[in-house]
Amino acid sequence: MRNNLFSSGCVTTLIGLSIAAASLVGHAQTVKVLYNFGSKTGDPQKPLYSGIIAQGRDGNLYSTAQQGGAGGGGAAFRITPTGMEMVLHNFDGNDGIPWSGLTLGPDGWLYGTTEGGTTGGGTVFKLSEKGGNPTVLHGLNGSDEEGVSQAPPICAADGNFYGTTFGLFGQDGTVYKVTPSGKFTTLHTFHNTDGKNSSSPLVQGTDGNFYGTTVLGGANFLGVVFKITPAGTYTVLHSFDGTNGSEPWSGLIQASDENFYGTTYTGGATNSGVIFKMTPAGKFAVLHSMNGTTDGAYPFAALVEATDGNFYGANSDVATAGAGTGTLFRITPTGHFKALYTFSGNRHGEPFITLVQHTNGKFYGETEFGGTANAGKFYSLDVGLKPFVALVSSSGKVGKSIGILGQGFKGTTSVSFNGTAATFKVSSDTYLTAMVPPGAISGRVIVVTSGGKLTSNKVFRVTP
Repeated sequence: MRNNLFSSGCVTTLIGLSIAAASLVGHAQTVKVLYNFGSKTGDPQKPLYSGIIAQGRDGNLYSTAQQGGAGGGGAAFRITPTGMEMVLHNFDGNDGIPWSGLTLGPDGWLYGTTEGGTTGGGTVFKLSEKGGNPTVLHGLNGSDEEGVSQAPPICAADGNFYGTTFGLFGQDGTVYKVTPSGKFTTLHTFHNTDGKNSSSPLVQGTDGNFYGTTVLGGANFLGVVFKITPAGTYTVLHSFDGTNGSEPWSGLIQASDENFYGTTYTGGATNSGVIFKMTPAGKFAVLHSMNGTTDGAYPFAALVEATDGNFYGANSDVATAGAGTGTLFRITPTGHFKALYTFSGNRHGEPFITLVQHTNGKFYGETEFGGTANAGKFYSLDVGLKPFVALVSSSGKVGKSIGILGQGFKGTTSVSFNGTAATFKVSSDTYLTAMVPPGAISGRVIVVTSGGKLTSNKVFRVTP
């Protein structure tokens, strides 16, 4: 039982909107192993923590692993939806260890963080989809900046990047802001009673504020949910007490109902973790307590709201089965929970990484263990959802160019913002840009291709 793991955008994430999808009735969920990490020399290995898997402009998936690579110090990699993997950069002792995964910025670069390195506190960096050496935006000094970041920064509506640090030994961590040119500002330093050690990315709410979690700290030293303004005004919204969850290693999502949803690693009815819901004002409710058996246990990963309006996630283990197992699950906004798949055996599981829904409709994820080299697996989960389009930026003014991810774009005939036609430019079959048109109001973006109509999975918000 792993009940004490504690040891030491970008696609702009705003409000989502559920869209009609294929009925799940009669469609059996299918899990398919696409790649075994460590199967060739220099591979990334054992992806851990709830690192982000980003979909790039080319339709491929990008992330990091903290082990493996040519020198054993971890690697950034690209993997296709069919499972062809390529290392983009091998990290070493100078640039630190990459725990965070990557997020896609509106400029096409991939953003992430490391811990350690020459500064001791890690780095905030950006990396090209083509690979090569990362560009370091800022080296965390490990003292007043309290480095060691385990989460990638997110790109906010103001064009700057915001993130969290876990803190070095004896430190509580911070919330920071860094500009695209690398100007770094500490917005808040945690002080135990208001939170301690954040390991997850922030989410920017529709109110413009940022929301996040800390693993420990708060009134009961079991973690908190917090809100922080872009200027740094910090508020604790909820302190976990064990009965309603504890140790939230994962971050939050803001769903189509404007509420926030998340998971805790432990706590709840069987101390196997919970799934919770919280309003922007801080009203908190447990949606489901993991039973530790058929449900699985210890959700380390965040939830993802899919295009069917449900949430999907991963439990890292099964309390009664020992290390190496875990489950994939679905839960409705009202709390109806269903385990979809159970990883079996000591060489088959521990999915710590947050699932990502690709614009082809399928989910993709990773396990820390299992596979031919017992170094983890890259897998897909197919529940029968249809293709859609994803917005690189979920808000903007009239006249702003917005990046859109998807597939089949070479046959695009129109793009519209909530029914208002927009001018667009197709860059590739998987990426196009569109100008926010005059008269547009907030709503879904629709791309019409030769293959049919593709609807965005999130609302685009037209700002003044």
